[in-house]
Amino acid sequence: MYLVTVLGNLLIILAVSSDSHLHTPMYFFLSNLSFTDICFISTTVPKMIVDIQIQSTVISYVGCLTQMSLFAMLVCMDDMLLTVMAYDRFVAICHPLRYPVIMNPHLCGFLVLVSLLFSLFNSLLHNLIILQFTYFKDVEITNFFCDPSQLLNLACSDTFTNNIVIYVIGGIFGFLPISGILFSYYKIVSSILRIPSSGGKYKVFSTCGSHLSVVCLFYGTGIVEYLGTAVLHAPRKGALASVMYTVVSPMLNPFIYSLRNRDIKSSLWRLHRRTV
Repeated sequence: MYLVTVLGNLLIILAVSSDSHLHTPMYFFLSNLSFTDICFISTTVPKMIVDIQIQSTVISYVGCLTQMSLFAMLVCMDDMLLTVMAYDRFVAICHPLRYPVIMNPHLCGFLVLVSLLFSLFNSLLHNLIILQFTYFKDVEITNFFCDPSQLLNLACSDTFTNNIVIYVIGGIFGFLPISGILFSYYKIVSSILRIPSSGGKYKVFSTCGSHLSVVCLFYGTGIVEYLGTAVLHAPRKGALASVMYTVVSPMLNPFIYSLRNRDIKSSLWRLHRRTV
């Protein structure tokens, strides 16, 4: 699954970079999302694979904090890129004539830079909260990586305080981006409903199908994994949700975008023919 994820996302990046037809804002953001997914899964899974091979369940304190920091940053980066992609679809559908002017290369680069800075701030905030608590030693985490919410469970003796911290961070870095996605799709649906023909409605909305599928997969597993542990306190369900969130979701993204997208399929086919 790790190799499929890395190869699938690398193919998306290669297809976008090698085909001039795909040098558009939508595919620029998609290639950034693919790169983030590669880094995201590489933060947790290689360590797990090595641990399985050597029958080890130990990680150092520094290694745990590093893994948690990268995880928090890359999750937030995924989150922000999906929001930016929703805004791109909003401009393309609601303001098609002004799309090339609004989504110019400078704005696209700026949006990716802001996403990165926002993600770094999220990671820094997680670190500052965890470092306020006592040094961890000989503690057990019921997961295959250093999950921020589980570290907070270990650090906070007060369950109420722990839940408040999780919900505040989740609200700031989860609710705000998903609010932007929902607002964008509200405007998109309103514009689509004004199209007279049903065929035209389907054609326009089909351009959002892949993005919607990825958003549902990402947020569905993320809500269960991040917020569910604060309420349910079910280690097995939390670990299963973590696998879906950190392994299955990045693996399915390139398939969702390639199988549902004619441009990507055509580019991959041209790339294959040139290689052969």
